[in-house]
Amino acid sequence: MAAQRAQLGAMFTASRHAPSSESVPEPAQALRRPAGLAVSAGRRRAAALLAAAGLAGLLTGGCATRSADVRPLAVNPATYASWDCEHLFDAMAVVQRQASDVAYEVDSRVGNNLIALGLGATVFWPALLAMRPDGPEAAELAELKGRDEAMRGAANSRPCGAVPEMMAAHRQVALPVVLGERLVYEQRNSEPGPPQASLVTMTVTALRRDHIEFSVLIGGQPPTHVWHQDLAGNPVLDGRAPLIGWRRLLKTELVLGQVLSGELAAAGQAVAAARVRGQVVALGPQTVDGRAFDVAVIELFGEAPLAGGGPGQGGDGSTRLDGVMAVDRHSGVLLRLDLRCANPEYALRRRLVRVEAPAR
Repeated sequence: MAAQRAQLGAMFTASRHAPSSESVPEPAQALRRPAGLAVSAGRRRAAALLAAAGLAGLLTGGCATRSADVRPLAVNPATYASWDCEHLFDAMAVVQRQASDVAYEVDSRVGNNLIALGLGATVFWPALLAMRPDGPEAAELAELKGRDEAMRGAANSRPCGAVPEMMAAHRQVALPVVLGERLVYEQRNSEPGPPQASLVTMTVTALRRDHIEFSVLIGGQPPTHVWHQDLAGNPVLDGRAPLIGWRRLLKTELVLGQVLSGELAAAGQAVAAARVRGQVVALGPQTVDGRAFDVAVIELFGEAPLAGGGPGQGGDGSTRLDGVMAVDRHSGVLLRLDLRCANPEYALRRRLVRVEAPAR
C-alpha cells in the first residue's frame, strides 16, 4: 500500500500543477451563461483529479474501513441545550445528508454500501478524492455520527415529539417555488431523430422536510404522474413520471469547480444504466419568467448503453453522453437539461419557460 500511495501522491501533485485555462468553454448547444455568473477555471485539472481518483479507488480497495465500523466521536448533548426543537430537527436532517454522502464514499472502497444513520440504500461511486483507511473521511463520519447522537439526545430530553413530516414555514418562504405553483418546461428530443416538442408541467403538491413532491403532466394529457426529489434535486427513480432521472448526482449548496458523479436512468426505467460525471462550471443568479433562482451550471460527460442495450434489453456496449444541467442550488429545481447521445433515450433538451400561479 505504501508504494501505491506514493504513486497516487505523485499523480495528485502532477494534477495540482497541470496547466489550466482562464475560462471553461461551454459545449455546443450548452446553456447560455447568464450575466453575473462566476465561471470555473481548470477543466483539465478536474479531469486529472478524476483520473487519479478512479485509479485510487482501485488501488485502495484492499485496505478499507466500512462506515458501519466507524465509531462516533463523542459530543456532549449539552452543546445543543439552548436549541429549540425545530432548530434541532433541521440540523439533524443536514447532518444525516452529509453522513450519507461520506458513508457512500467510505464504503465504496470495499463495495459494501452500508449506509450510516439508516439513510437510503442507493449505491454511489465517488469520483473526486481517493479514500484512505481511518483517514479524513472516516474522521468526518465519526464526527457526524457523534453530532447526530448528541442532537437526538438533546431532542429526547425535552418534549420535541416526532420529527414533523412537512417543511417548516421559515424554510418554505426561502424556496423559489411555493405550494401549488406549476413549473412549465419545454422538452425537445436532441439528435438523432426528427424534432419533437412537448410541454411538461410539474405542479408542487407537497413541501416535505427533506424533499419536494410534484404531480407531472406530459403533453397536456392525462394520466398525471408523480415526481419526488430531494432538496439537492435528485429524484426517486422508482415510480417516477416517465422522464429521464438521475441518482445521487446533485449535492446541496453546490460550489464552483465541484466535481460530481452519479447515474442516469432513461424515461420509464427504474434502473440507472448510464454513468455520468460533472463539474460545476458557473454559479450566479438567473431569472425565469420573473422568478429569481440561484443557479449552478453543471457540465456533464459519461457513457450510456447503446440503443436497445439498457437494463434487461440484452444489448452490449456503450456510447458517449455529454451535456449541461442547470439547477437552483437551494431547492434542486431544474432550470435546464441538455443531453447529447447517440442513444435517443439519453438525448433531449428541457428548459423551464414559465412559472404559473397556483390554481384557485
